[in-house]
Amino acid sequence: MAPANDDRHGGIAVEIEPLEQLSESECWTLLRTVDTGRLATPTAHGGVDVFPVNHLVDQGSIVFRTALGSKLTNALGAAEVAFEADNVARTIGEQVVDPWSVVIHATAELITLDTELFDSFELTVRPWHVSNKPYFVRLVPTLVSGRRFRIGSGE
Repeated sequence: MAPANDDRHGGIAVEIEPLEQLSESECWTLLRTVDTGRLATPTAHGGVDVFPVNHLVDQGSIVFRTALGSKLTNALGAAEVAFEADNVARTIGEQVVDPWSVVIHATAELITLDTELFDSFELTVRPWHVSNKPYFVRLVPTLVSGRRFRIGSGE
């Protein structure tokens, strides 16, 4: 029986690395395929809060909408926040798409310039619920990293 982390090519076992580091370009490509991620912000009491956010990629940054509250206050008051998005393994036809995770360390900026704010209303960031979310926040990356987890066929 072949190890779970190999692939058969013409009867020859080829070792597959179980973890692949993604390039920054690959990370941005993957982030465009999902619309939900998690924003991690420091709290005033030295802890960390994590918030699910609907987002989109815009000009090499992440944009999300929010209302007044701890998410907005924590993000804008922090020297650094983190954003993570991922996708679990799934099958498309007969092909298995391996799971991945992308993490961005960033600074959070409130979009306030009239031209940027006007452009932001054209962005299709759709909140999960119908409450008013008038604030657009841009996460400007300082570090982008990602990993893909090779699950193999399990044979």
